[in-house]
Amino acid sequence: MSSDVVVAGWNEIGVEVEYAAGDGVVERRLLTQCLGVRFEDVAPARSFPTYRGQRNFPGWWWSSTMGRHVGFESWLERDHVMLLDFDPRVTAFASQPFWLRWPAGDRVRRHLPDYFVRCADGVGMVMDVRADDRIEPVDAEAFAVTAAACEVVGWRFRRVGTLDGVFAANVRWLSRYRHPRCGRREDLVGRLLEVFAQPTPLFAGAEQVGDRLLVLPVLYHLLWCQVLVVDLRSALLGPSTLVRHSGWERS
Repeated sequence: MSSDVVVAGWNEIGVEVEYAAGDGVVERRLLTQCLGVRFEDVAPARSFPTYRGQRNFPGWWWSSTMGRHVGFESWLERDHVMLLDFDPRVTAFASQPFWLRWPAGDRVRRHLPDYFVRCADGVGMVMDVRADDRIEPVDAEAFAVTAAACEVVGWRFRRVGTLDGVFAANVRWLSRYRHPRCGRREDLVGRLLEVFAQPTPLFAGAEQVGDRLLVLPVLYHLLWCQVLVVDLRSALLGPSTLVRHSGWERS
């Protein structure tokens, strides 16, 4: 199904969105009537089931970006939620924000995107998480429809899959230090910014500031906030990893 055909059909019939508006009330409206809805704040449109013997791994991720939990239904989703939380271009996001319904011949199809994301520039983004080798034709059609719907209302759409292992492992390590309490020692923060004004090995720089066991959690928190930066893609973080000041300040 081409996007042109899909959009032409919507212009005549309209695509609908069904979401939890609050207080348990379910709203069902045309997508074009929902541009003022803060989908990054809505409750999931359906629950995250857990049962004996299930093959996926649902759970909740505490977001340092928003200070609240966001659901996921697999480890792959968890890692992509982690990356949303790590991305300074993202200000808020919600899991399973709405059902998207559209006409398909003599029936109506529906799709539940995995995440709605609010970007720092104010634009909304819909994100689906699915590995390349797990996309069936019916999934590909749903993603194409969702992408076209987003284009109509000025949103972005991303379908993301398997992550680079080194990058995911490094961000996962830093995420352990994402809570603001890890960065409360302002005296250590100031010294770390001075030490890493020029690229310096991670452990050597930490030891210039003080006891490594005391300093490292603060250093890792600054890396999570991307006030300090490293190459997260080439190799796993280690004592000799070069760290430098990004030029940003913490918000």
